[in-house]
Amino acid sequence: MPSKKSSIQKPKGTKLKYTFKSDVLFKMLFRKYQHLLKRLISVLLEIPLESITEFHITNTEMPPEEIGKKFCRLDINMIVDDIIINLEIQVEDEGNYPERALFHFARIYSASLPAGNDYSTLPRTIIISIIDFELFICEEVHSEFQLLEIKRHTSLTDKCSLHFFELPKMLDVKSINMSNEKDLWLALFNAETQEELDELSQNGGAVMSEAIKAYHGITITEEFRSLEWLRTKTRHDEANALSTARKKERAHWQGVVAEKDTIIADKDARIADKDARIAELEAKLKNQ
Repeated sequence: MPSKKSSIQKPKGTKLKYTFKSDVLFKMLFRKYQHLLKRLISVLLEIPLESITEFHITNTEMPPEEIGKKFCRLDINMIVDDIIINLEIQVEDEGNYPERALFHFARIYSASLPAGNDYSTLPRTIIISIIDFELFICEEVHSEFQLLEIKRHTSLTDKCSLHFFELPKMLDVKSINMSNEKDLWLALFNAETQEELDELSQNGGAVMSEAIKAYHGITITEEFRSLEWLRTKTRHDEANALSTARKKERAHWQGVVAEKDTIIADKDARIADKDARIAELEAKLKNQ
């Protein structure tokens, strides 16, 4: 599904060195302040906070050797009241993102069935993607997809749900509804300047103030800066690997086309040679 270019202009101001779009910051912050993550999940999925009785992260580890691997995901896996929830922030549009999200869902969903268990024990599984690019041609920031019958729109099962939050469609922080906590969280992820953080901290209520204070506490640590440097280097390595692979593929197909052109040219030359010989023989026969 093609996206459209955003017409919303980002405000000018003092650019943040690190933003909430950093997946290292994203995971470090919510690993340390799990009550904020719990609140975020309740807001994004519209689950009453007081109704959540079970909440824990199942992949808290962030070893440098893993972060340094190419194509490593820094998502957050959770179990929330017997529901498996996967939360990811994605900055770059690397193509085929809906298929990637669906594949990720399939892996998590199928892995949640222990050997010998009945299919009915499969848990409800939800994928939440906060993305910094436009994916769907619509004005809505939030899109949710489930398995539905295409005419009656009846649900096949409630165990599959994929949520996408497109940050470029967000309004300027001064234009959002400060009483809408979902808008506040998304504006926080979308913030790129110190002025935006100040606006959210001053007018967004206690939760935003706490989240921004936690942000400042994380970003001054040596652990974060070391991991962020490693992550940035890994991203550059990934981009270089993808670029090199594309160049090799392009060169391969250029070689295939060139070889094909050579074969066709050789065949054309042989046909032309045969035509010339036939014409020469026909001329001799006429002269006899």
